[in-house]
Amino acid sequence: QVQLVESGGDLVEAGGSLGLSCAASGTIFRLNAMGWYRQAPGKQRELVARISSGGITNYADSVKGRFTIDRDNAKNTVYLQMNSLKPEDTAVYYCAADLSGTPYSWGQGTQVTVSS
Repeated sequence: QVQLVESGGDLVEAGGSLGLSCAASGTIFRLNAMGWYRQAPGKQRELVARISSGGITNYADSVKGRFTIDRDNAKNTVYLQMNSLKPEDTAVYYCAADLSGTPYSWGQGTQVTVSS
């Protein structure tokens, strides 16, 4: 069974930076694409960033130029570096694993709160 455990969520001021990590176990990590999603109160969960097994990245327009997704296959970990944070980035952030575009496993989420 695949397990994904996020960490790094925190309260940060607008304009600040935060790094999230997601450690995976129970899967051949390097074969999976990994994504970061977020869900704000009253809103649908949305894709923030995704990195393929080959390292190709894509980002939501709202975070392009501010967020960076990366992966370390040796550590079975995917990262999300968030810079120039805005209050509208406040959400629960989830990592997810997929093999064909649709996530099949989710982490429990980590709260990111950006104060204005």
